[in-house]
Amino acid sequence: MKNTGGPAFPTPSGWNHEGKWVQDSCDFNGMTLRDYFAAKAMPIAATFYDTSDEVCNEAAAWCYKMADAMLKAREE
Repeated sequence: MKNTGGPAFPTPSGWNHEGKWVQDSCDFNGMTLRDYFAAKAMPIAATFYDTSDEVCNEAAAWCYKMADAMLKAREE
């Protein structure tokens, strides 16, 4: 399983999706930290790539490679 870094914006307590107050529950946190890092890398990738499908797929893959490198750097 790919290291996702966990949730990008965790909410340790609050109202859940059923409208009930829960303490220390994170059943839905939106995007993962990996997704957040990849999104932050996208503006850099967009400056070097055109909009063809092949190139956009390469840019997205590059962004996730950068995100994986950032997650790995956090472990050191």
